[in-house]
Amino acid sequence: MSVALRNILKRVAMALPVLWVVVTVVFLLIHFVPGDPIVQMLGEGATAADISKLRHSYGFDQPLGTQYFSYWYGVVRGDFGQSLRLHDSVTHLILQRYPYTLALTVAAMLIGAALAIPAGVWSARRRDRWPDRTLGVVSLVGLSFPNFALGPILIVVFAIGLGWLPVSGAGIGAREFLLHLILPAVTLGLGMAAILTRMVRTSMLEELGQDYIRTARAKGLSERRVVYRHALRNALNPVLTVLGLQFGSLLAGAIVTETIFSWPGLGRLTLSAISNRDYALVQGCILAIGLTYVAVNLLTDSVYALADPRMRR
Repeated sequence: MSVALRNILKRVAMALPVLWVVVTVVFLLIHFVPGDPIVQMLGEGATAADISKLRHSYGFDQPLGTQYFSYWYGVVRGDFGQSLRLHDSVTHLILQRYPYTLALTVAAMLIGAALAIPAGVWSARRRDRWPDRTLGVVSLVGLSFPNFALGPILIVVFAIGLGWLPVSGAGIGAREFLLHLILPAVTLGLGMAAILTRMVRTSMLEELGQDYIRTARAKGLSERRVVYRHALRNALNPVLTVLGLQFGSLLAGAIVTETIFSWPGLGRLTLSAISNRDYALVQGCILAIGLTYVAVNLLTDSVYALADPRMRR
């Protein structure tokens, strides 16, 4: 077995207990919250017989431990249960919404990286001069500005005021989908760009002070080649780490952003399931997000080896 495969299997084995703990905590918390989802679903006028019958059909009359083991037994078999409110399988609902959240998260990451990497390099090359200080102030403002405030501002300016972009939804067709994707992706991506810009600047300053950079300059290489071919490539490792970690933050932040823009993703589905105390749907959404986070971290490890040959050993 190769070293790379062994490392991947090791990380998967380490991630499985984390997923188990997360889903278990969510399972216990949502069951301990006061209120009965069956009564909430049927309404206050439902008879006791109807409530008892429906509770039995969903297995809510069983002890909590029995419900817990029944849920995991279904998960192992690929059955995440049925949604109380939407009367559909959790798997089908997640597969419907997941592509929208994935598209939003990937678009936000691309926007953040496209803005942050050139800005961070530019700032590092002009250390302690006015462009560097200006970018520092701008990135600090971006870090301090929450998504739930930025989203409505973008809607007022670009959707209502200028009429350039649609306000909400996902549209029909590829062109409409991309137009609807711009505002929520920019809302998420700008906050990420602020974090990455500071990270790229710090990493570039460290690399530009290394001996191999001085050697490359002494050999007569152009400054552009020194900066982008040598320094930036070695400075990307910590940036990749932050990108992998921020992916999970973007998935969590997408809940707010999807609500603001009525984006039909997994975040809105999770929020709706929590408010309706839809047990199986909440647990399924959390598990899907957790599995995505684990997969992204494994992918990040693989990208390390491409960015830095030293990591292959």
